Amino acid sequence: MDRLTYSSDSVEAEILPELGARLHRLRVFGQDLLRTPDDIGAYAREPFFWGSFVMAPWCNRIESGTVRVGSREIRLDPNFSDGTAIHGQVYRLPWEPQPDGALRVRVDDNGWPWAYEVAQLIGVVEGRLRLDYALTNRSTDPMPAGIGIHPWFRRPVRVAIHADAVYGRNTDTSPEPEPVHGPFDLRALREMPDGLDATWTGLARPPVRLLWPTLGVQATMNVTAPEVFIVAASPRSLEAIAVEPQTHAPQGLRRLLRHEPGALAMLGLEESLRMSVELAFEQ
Repeated sequence: MDRLTYSSDSVEAEILPELGARLHRLRVFGQDLLRTPDDIGAYAREPFFWGSFVMAPWCNRIESGTVRVGSREIRLDPNFSDGTAIHGQVYRLPWEPQPDGALRVRVDDNGWPWAYEVAQLIGVVEGRLRLDYALTNRSTDPMPAGIGIHPWFRRPVRVAIHADAVYGRNTDTSPEPEPVHGPFDLRALREMPDGLDATWTGLARPPVRLLWPTLGVQATMNVTAPEVFIVAASPRSLEAIAVEPQTHAPQGLRRLLRHEPGALAMLGLEESLRMSVELAFEQ
């Protein structure tokens, strides 16, 4: 299995191009920050719970089955225990290194009736990791589109999500967000309560801060995209939390068809949806 390493004196990022261009390991000041398996075969067996992976052409959950958008028909099989189609299609496909240093994958027909391409460009400079993404429509008809990343950060970790509003349930997401309250108010740095799976919006800058108190590492996450949402989940069964920058809210296809906020974007021919994520680390 090929591995690509990007490093500075303080940050090392290891990518697996053949397994969805997944960020397998993120080591900062000598400390591993991601939930990383000892056996990389775990990425094939449990693709959604390790490392950090790219989500495209949609993020989070959409309904499986058949849905018509314009003149095209989407036919998606469920790939998650709740019967939904989750996290897109590129998380386990092989990506190809390009002369410009990017990694790219093209998908022509996999139940999503548009051809599309996804590019990822990784950069490490001093104490910063920068990840640039582009999702491009290669079909003649307009294509619904969303992109995001899904890192699992090792516990114990404290998190601050600087947001005014939240969709409190990703499994049954409401059309409109509500003001942050109770366990969803993460504007001050603290440990995330167990059992949350929600989406924050109305974000300030920076939207996210992270602190690993036992490792002596802290991070600031900045995200640039036409729209930015932060999904976060804290399963009781895992020794990690997910903090996921995305370009739309959960059930983005339903939102598009019903004209609800937080919908998938629509891309014309050769049009790209872009997102950049920068993690700045300090001791």
